[in-house]
Amino acid sequence: MITLALSKGRILKQTLPLLEQIGITLKDDPFTSRKLIFATSRDDLQCVIIRATDVPTYVQFGAADVGIVGKDGLLEHGGEGLCELLDLQYSKCRLMTAVRVEDLDRPKTQKRLRVATKYVKSAKRYYESQGIQAEIIKLYGAMELAPLVGLADEIVDLVETGNTLKANNLVAKDVVAHSSCRLISNAAAMRVKHASISALVGRLSAVIESQ
Repeated sequence: MITLALSKGRILKQTLPLLEQIGITLKDDPFTSRKLIFATSRDDLQCVIIRATDVPTYVQFGAADVGIVGKDGLLEHGGEGLCELLDLQYSKCRLMTAVRVEDLDRPKTQKRLRVATKYVKSAKRYYESQGIQAEIIKLYGAMELAPLVGLADEIVDLVETGNTLKANNLVAKDVVAHSSCRLISNAAAMRVKHASISALVGRLSAVIESQ
């Protein structure tokens, strides 16, 4: 039995059609069911549906054999004990810094920056790599509000279209990382269930290459 960890929300809506193309469907509707473990059309594969931030942890510690998660989540997790098997080429976006429009030309070295983000580790690595002193403030949502009320000088967040930034008088500035969904596994699962996982990777690769 292979256990596949899937990310809730937008990623799940994009993942299910991909799985259907390789003959994997969930026997219950994940958007209405209260179940946490889902049987599938394959007797040798089950799915767990959890928060995206938890997927790397479940896979790392063997609670799931494989998982699908955004690269941004992997970077924030750190990737310890994980094998990145395949770039699934969807849910593409960029992790970026963003500032108020009027602050776009502010010199980077003017002062110690206050940065609001839920991507604390990724932001810390980025600013250190740029030689910029930054105080990182962790928030869990409504990131765009932080610069507007003076909580932070800038934010680090995922940007897909930029419409939310524009609506709040913010503008994307620098790219921290590019992100798309990745199929991941752990070393133990790759040893014990190598044939089954490799077959899954092969089927997904074929679908992606055909698109």
